[in-house]
Order: sequence, then C-alpha cells, then structure tokens
Amino acid sequence: MHFYRPLGPIAALTFDLDDTLYDNGPVITRTERESLSFVQQYHPGLSELQTPDFQRLRQQLRLEEPEIYHDVTEWRRRAIERAMLEAGLSVEEANVGAAAAMDNFNQWRSRIDVPQETHDTLAKLAQKWPLVAVTNGNADPQLFGLGEYFKFVLRAGPHGRSKPYGDMYALAAQKLGVPHAQILHVGDDLTTDVAGAIRGGLQACWIMSRDNNLMQARDARLLPHLAISRLASLTALI
Repeated sequence: MHFYRPLGPIAALTFDLDDTLYDNGPVITRTERESLSFVQQYHPGLSELQTPDFQRLRQQLRLEEPEIYHDVTEWRRRAIERAMLEAGLSVEEANVGAAAAMDNFNQWRSRIDVPQETHDTLAKLAQKWPLVAVTNGNADPQLFGLGEYFKFVLRAGPHGRSKPYGDMYALAAQKLGVPHAQILHVGDDLTTDVAGAIRGGLQACWIMSRDNNLMQARDARLLPHLAISRLASLTALI
C-alpha cells in the first residue's frame, strides 16, 4: 500500500467492477464470441456478419449520436438492431431480434468467476462501511454473487454520464447522504476511476496491475490518495 495524498475520514466506499473486483478480459472475449455467434444464427441474412461489421455499425451510431457511448447496453442493442435492419428484417422483427440478442449477451456477460479474495474483502469492508458499485459497463453484480455487498449499483447511462464525468460520483454521495470528500473510490483505471473521482471531490484508491505503476503509466493525470496491488490490502484501513 502506497500513499500519495493524505487520506481523510472515510464514510463509504465506491467500487468500479470490471478489472477491479475480477479479471474482465476473458469474460468479454467469450461474451463477444458467443454474442456474435447468436446473431449470425438468428437469421440467414446475418450469417456472414463479422466483428468489423458490428464495429462499423457502432461507429456509425456514435457519429450520429455522440452521447450514446455513455450507455454501452443501449449502444450495443441499437447496433444489433441496425444490423438486423440491414439484413432485411422489418422494424418489428429487428426490435424483437435485438432484444433476444441482448438477453443472450447478458447471460454470457454475467458468467464471471469472482476470486474468493474479493468476496472475503468486500464482506469485511461492508461490516464497517456502506459499499456502492459505480460502473461504466453492464455487468450485474446480482447475477454473479456480489450483489449482497452493495447498498446499490450505479450504471452509466441510466444513472448519468460515464466516468470520468462526475454524474455517478455525485449521485452516489447524494444517495449515501455523505460528503463527497468522505467517499473512497476504488478502481483500476487512472482516468475514469482516479482522475474522475478526485475531480468529483472524492478520495481515490488505484489498484495497480502487475505490470504497471505510476512511473510507467501513460494515463497518470492525477495522483491517487493510495495505490494497492491487491484488493485485500483495503482491509488494512479498517
């Protein structure tokens, strides 16, 4: 545990999800593969759809609606819907198909192997402080065994713009009823989690990857209050 700023009183903790509480890389790789396979098999006109085609549709939507990226779930649904429309499905058929594809996506997205260390750490921390999940993604903690530790979950899109914008940080403070400065946000990303939290008036804890540190990180903009290499190190704050 390395301290870079004086750590003030802590009244609550907020957590990023992906790559903070579990390894998200293999989850996304598998989910993207299975999701594409589902869409390809959904209709003959989609059998040749490939990842670059899907990325093209996403980029088109981003150019037409620049703010859509804040809600990754809706962004994906709309891209799938557009692929189905281009394949010749009617508007109603594309809407139904996109919903089915998202159901499939969500099933695979929630097949996450959470380390026991994460369960143990969150359980201990939750005994002292209220915990909140704040994510730019679409993983649902209730579906992979982490829901019981959090008072609530905030997601970009439904609950405001994505991190590093301060919308969800401010909403967390409001819902918790504690000052911004007494919330410690924990995350793996130096931009969205560390810089975003600090600019939002929170304290920040950076979880370093094995091959990264502040001297090597290209995206280090603001120093975190502390940095750790293992989630379990947070229990030292109790």
